[in-house]
Order: sequence, then structure tokens, then C-alpha cells
Amino acid sequence: MARAPEAPDILSPEFAADPYSSYRVLRDEFPLLWHEPMQSYVVSRYEDVQRAFREPAFTTRNYDWQLEPVHGRTILQMDGREHAVRRALVAPAFRGRELDEKFLPVIERNSRQLIDTFRAQGRVDIVADYATRFPINVIADMLGLRAQDRGRFRGWYTSIIAFLANLSQDPEVTEAGLRTQREFAEYMIPVIRERRNNLGDDLLSTLCRAEIDGTSMSDEDIKAFCSLLLAAGGETTDKAIASLMLNLLNHPEQMAAVRKDRDLIPQAFAETLRFSPPVHMIMRQPAEDVELSGGAVPAGSTVTCLIAAANRDPQRYANPDSFDLFRTDLPTKTAFSAAADHLAFALGRHFCVGALLAKTEVEVGVNHLLDVMPDAVLEPGATPVEQGVFTRGPASVPVRFTPVA
Repeated sequence: MARAPEAPDILSPEFAADPYSSYRVLRDEFPLLWHEPMQSYVVSRYEDVQRAFREPAFTTRNYDWQLEPVHGRTILQMDGREHAVRRALVAPAFRGRELDEKFLPVIERNSRQLIDTFRAQGRVDIVADYATRFPINVIADMLGLRAQDRGRFRGWYTSIIAFLANLSQDPEVTEAGLRTQREFAEYMIPVIRERRNNLGDDLLSTLCRAEIDGTSMSDEDIKAFCSLLLAAGGETTDKAIASLMLNLLNHPEQMAAVRKDRDLIPQAFAETLRFSPPVHMIMRQPAEDVELSGGAVPAGSTVTCLIAAANRDPQRYANPDSFDLFRTDLPTKTAFSAAADHLAFALGRHFCVGALLAKTEVEVGVNHLLDVMPDAVLEPGATPVEQGVFTRGPASVPVRFTPVA
């Protein structure tokens, strides 16, 4: 008689080493799992995660304890008119003409500056030398902050991400995150106040002058949004670029197709968001009792939505464990909007406000990398591995290439 499978433990070393095997077991056998150490219900099927992101019964009140201690109160915690107004204040900077005319040059300049440091070397670690630096440099530049402070931003960003991913509640990680919140506030509030008196053409000035129906953002609002942008914008784009490049390097025929037709980059990015998303889980808190696959979840509970498990649900995608930028069941046209089919940017009213910024950064970055190393291959003997549980991406992508003039 076959033994019944055991429920995977999200906090175990085995899960961290290979979450995808555990995701299959969770989807098949434990679609609704109570995880005692995290005090959370875990859902893994596409239909359940999609519902948790779209239906109003699932609130973001979990961010009161998950995000607010390190960021301050952010747009992610807000509902109703408060959320609609705050989103309307910040959203225009991340789309359309504002993005194309004001920030695209900033993105391109920062990408080229990083690539110039290794273009003649013939080898690079895409993670350490490019991906971990590029989005943070872009965000600091967009905000009009001093280039010499970028090292501090990277340190704060690393500490914030560790706090958010601290599922085991390590006290040292918690303290480092709280310390970062204080240090970031001490740095940003004086900068915001100075910028209000000397408005320019940067994102910080845009946030300072933004107003809708007599509502504008306070210094604390802006500081919290900048902290959120630093973490969410940095971590996701960092891991998306590294994962996309690794996926293509691991599939030479698809890499050749993208080199030949750069218009395929958005498709490769959308498939990367499905196949190996930067964020593997997001939490929600239902305001009422809800029925999901496998049972009921009581009001006020924490629900951990396994994005990466849902994105490989065979009930939704054909051959879900295969990377295929040409797949027909993942529309690219809507992949970077609230109508997206994959779940990597969430859905509904809390769909990622920076999705188009991320798309622009990834397209610019991948184009520039392919320009400078058209024959790139993984270093002989290298076997890149993913790291992380809450967020996840390759720890290193060492590449060798022939330098191009």
C-alpha cells in the first residue's frame, strides 16, 4: 500500500532547494494547507490564487504587520477611495509619455554605464555585475538622488527584502529591517522637504507636486512610497533580468530566436514571469469566511498565495514545467496589465503599479546585454541555481562572450 504524501514545509531546507517539486505536491494533495509556524493558510492552485487577488473579500490588511514596520503605511494597505486617490497620484509617472520621455533615457543611461564596466572583458556575472545594480541605480536616478549614495540604497534594499522574506521571524533580520526604516526616514524626509522648495523634473518632484481633488502626498506618504519602490522595484526587476537571461541561455534555440527578433523579448519576459517569477508568494487576509479548493478559510486569517505554484498549474497551462516563449496559452498583449493571465504582478486593484516600468527596464537591459555579447554562453562547468523562498532568482549567472567593439 502506497504511503500518503506528507505536506511540504515551506520553511524547510528541502523546499528552499527545490520549491517546484513541493508545489506539485501542494497543488495535487494539499490545495489548502494550514502552516502552523507561519500561522497561515497556504493556497497553490491557479483558480484559488487568482480569486485571492481579484475578489474584494481578500484584503491587504496583512501588510499592516508585514510591510508597515519597515516601509511606513503604503498604498498596498489602502482600500476604497483612499487607495484609488493614492494610486492615481503615483501611477502617471510609471506609464505613457512620462515613462517614455522622462525616464526611458534614465534607464538607458544607467544600463550602458554598467555594461561599459565589463563589455571589454569577455566575461560577466549577470547577477552581481548588472542585475543587482541596474534597477536600484535607475530608481535612485529617477528620484533625483545623489549617485554617491547608491551603495547605501543597495544596503537598505537588501535589508528590507530580508525583512519581508523573514518567514521564520529571525530576530536579527527583524531588527536590521527596523533599523533600515529609521535610517531611510532620516535620509529621505530632509531630501523631500528640500525638493518641495526646489521642484525639478525628477520623480521625487513629481510626487511632491501631485494633487487630485485637493489631496496631495505628505512627506511620510512619499517616503513610504520611495521605500516600497526601492524594495519592490529593485527586487523584482533584478531577479527578472537574471532569470530571463538564464532561461534563454538554457534554451539556445529560443535565445537564437530572440537574438534574431528582439520583438520577442516581451514574450520571453512574460514567460519568465510565469515559469520563474521573482516573487513566489504574496499574502492576503479575507474579511469574511471564504470557500477555496480543499475547504474554508475563516475571516481574519492570513492566506499565503503561492504565485509560482499557481503559474505552473497544469489545469491552466500546457506543459507548465517547460520554458516556452512561443506558448499559445499566455497572451503577451495583456501580460503587463491588470488583465494579465500569469499572476506574477498580482491582479485587480492591487496589480503592480510599476509593471510597465519593469517591462521597460527588462526590455532595455536584455537588448543592451544581447548587443554587447551576441555569442554569450554560460561559463563552462557553471550550473546556476536559484535561491530564495519568498522571492527567488539565480544567485549567479556567469557568462563568457566575445567582446564587441
